[in-house]
This record gives sequence, C-alpha cells and structure tokens, in this order.
Amino acid sequence: MGMKVGIIGCGTIAKVRHAPEYKANPYVDEIIFYDRNLERATELANQFGGTVVQTVEELFADPTVEVISDCSSNEFHHIFSTKALLSGKHVLCEKPISLTVEHAKEIIEAQRNSEKKLMVDHNQRFTRAHQKAKEIIQNEELGKVLTFRTTFGHSGPEQWGVNQSNTTWFFKKERSGFGVAGDLGIHKVDLVHYLLDDEIEQVSAFQGALDKVNENGEPIEVCDNIVCSLKTKKGRLGTGAFSWTYYGEEDNSTIIYCEKGILKIYHSDNYQLEVIHKNGEKVHYKLESIQTNDNQTNSGVIDAFIECIRHDQDPLVTGEDALSSLKVILGIMEAAENGRVVTI
Repeated sequence: MGMKVGIIGCGTIAKVRHAPEYKANPYVDEIIFYDRNLERATELANQFGGTVVQTVEELFADPTVEVISDCSSNEFHHIFSTKALLSGKHVLCEKPISLTVEHAKEIIEAQRNSEKKLMVDHNQRFTRAHQKAKEIIQNEELGKVLTFRTTFGHSGPEQWGVNQSNTTWFFKKERSGFGVAGDLGIHKVDLVHYLLDDEIEQVSAFQGALDKVNENGEPIEVCDNIVCSLKTKKGRLGTGAFSWTYYGEEDNSTIIYCEKGILKIYHSDNYQLEVIHKNGEKVHYKLESIQTNDNQTNSGVIDAFIECIRHDQDPLVTGEDALSSLKVILGIMEAAENGRVVTI
C-alpha cells in the first residue's frame, strides 16, 4: 500500500510543486486537499485525482494520512505544522518555517515530541548544480572559500500567485512578514549555509519598496528590494541581493571565490556550473536547468521527503536548518530597519 498525503493550502505552490510531485511519486497512492476556500481545494482534487476535506481537523484526525504538506501562508505554518506533527504525521513545511523564532521553535518542539520527520522546503539544496558545487567546495578542489555573492530576483510574486494580481498576500506585512527577503532571500541564506557548511553571523542591509504598489496604487508595506553584506562564523565575506523587480529576466546566481579559483552557479545560460581555475582553465558542467517561475520542473523535494520517511533518514533540510536561516533573515530586516550591523 502506498502512502496517503494531505495538502494544506491550495495556492500556487501546492498546484505546481507539491500536488504534481506527489502524484508522480510511485509510493504515494492518494492526495487529500484542504483549503479554507473549498473551491480551490476542489479544483486541485479534480486536477490531480484526489479528494477534499471540509476542515483541516479531518486531516489531522485521519489515522491513514501519514504525510502532510503545509502550503499555507507564512503566518499559519506554526499552527498547521505543529498540529500535524502532534497528530502523528510527517510534515513537509513550506519556507520560511515561520515568521518568528518562537513560532519556529514550537514546530521544532512538536517534531521532537512526535519523533516524526519535519522537512522545510528550502528547495535550492536539491538542485544538481548546488549539490555538485557543495561537493567541489567540500573536497577543497579550489582551496578554501574566501568570499561569495548571491542573487535571487524575478519580476515579483503578483505574477506567480493564484489570482495574479497585486492583492497578493506576499505584499501584506502581517502575512508575508519580510517581503522579498522572506520570499527569495531566505532561499539564498539557506543555500550559503548549505554550500559553505557555515552560518551567517553578522549582517548589514538596505531595503526599499522601490516599485511595487498594492491594489490601491500605494507603495507596498514590505520591501521589494534588499541588498545585504554578510559575514559568516568562519570569516567568509559576501553579499546578497534580492529583488522582485528584475523585469525581463530572472537571476538565481551564486558566485563563490576560493583560494584557487571561482565557482559560478546558474550564471551562464548554457552551463549550470562553471569552475574557473586560478590559471584560467575552465570546466563547464551541464547538469539540469534551474526551475524558474515559468519553467517548473520536478524539484526533487517531494521525492527526497518520501525517501527519508521510507528509509527513516534525516531530511536534507531540518527544522533547525530552517530556524537558522530564519534568524539570519530577521537579523537582515533589523539591520535594514535600524541602519546598523546586527550580530545574529
């Protein structure tokens, strides 16, 4: 018998990532959808051959549901993920794990008490180029890492959301919390932690709502651009630039400068990974194409999550990993708001 999976929140991420990837997984038999907007849940159930529940409690109370994807908006994760874990389900939670450290700790505590798996969808760890880059860094093929820069930008979440309009919850402070920093920045913070096997310890930042407006034509309440200076525990220095106003082309690139050369990730259109040695020699890797909002390929996240449940392994992104990325984003927001250097 395959697994039964519940999906909470039937927005775009459930529709383009979670539902199709569960559907494609050979170990999953059935998907049950919940959304407070019943129509949305019904639409996905029809599209993916699943069923619908009227209340989220039904999912938690059903002993045959082993796995839950929490695709609710950020401010609800600590409620749904915590309850799901405590009702004996394995949970895959969308990022960021939460909007506050306290709420994130609630989820992590629930995971410890339940002894179920908790994975947070920081999906950049799963791409072939990032995994290959990590291998090269770990083997010290280019010596030690000295500095880095990372960028993540596209034309904004209003192009992506279910209703494709500037009423999107991403623009609302009480729901999205951190604007582009929590949407895109947190992915790259987690990636830097993963690639460098290190943690960002000090930050400074500038932010602005430079271009996006809400449904009333006023500047949005959260930042649409933020640029950061970053220092890690091991002393590496770097920058992060995160934007919802890269009109015309997405940028999802990271460059890592080492003692003996440079790693360029998702920097070239033709090669996902370029290694440039000190002497000028270049090695190009063609691994896969990065997911963009327009090009949704299988992220590998769902498959990895199902595997860690089947083989009782630790997830590639734990609650603790997600919490440490959240702390950095909170530090970046504080630094930008107060114009000072913040130690995490």
